[in-house]
Amino acid sequence: MGPFSTILQPSDDDGDNYCNMSWEHRLYAFGACCVIGIFLSVFATIELWLTQYTAFALLYSLGTIVAIAGTCFLRGPLSQVKKMFDKDRLISTIVLLVSIVLTIVCGAVLKIAILALLCVILQSLAFIWYTLSYIPGARTAVKSCFSGLTGVNCPC
Repeated sequence: MGPFSTILQPSDDDGDNYCNMSWEHRLYAFGACCVIGIFLSVFATIELWLTQYTAFALLYSLGTIVAIAGTCFLRGPLSQVKKMFDKDRLISTIVLLVSIVLTIVCGAVLKIAILALLCVILQSLAFIWYTLSYIPGARTAVKSCFSGLTGVNCPC
């Protein structure tokens, strides 16, 4: 096992004996979920161009959900959910989950294309911010770049 396996593996006290997969197989499963999530998002974009807004909203949101679910293979589902709702990630997790629901509601239920598109933009930004929370110092670096480019201090 590599150096990342000791960082990403759940601790024994998590009660997260989710499977007997080897570390290598869990990495494959994580990678497969990420690839499937990307394909779903690409197919969603095609549906957008075909003006199939319901399919667009559902496929794009499903792609995000599958990509997030893939991280459960790295840490285990219970450990991952605990990490998602840590103090440092709580707001980004809530914004991400709410934006997924809003995307589905606006695209599939209300069928308002412009709202669904705005929700997808929010979902994408929330997913990026959520993902950056797992990289030490990444959010601080992005805030510094934003402040440097715009001259505005980022309140987030």
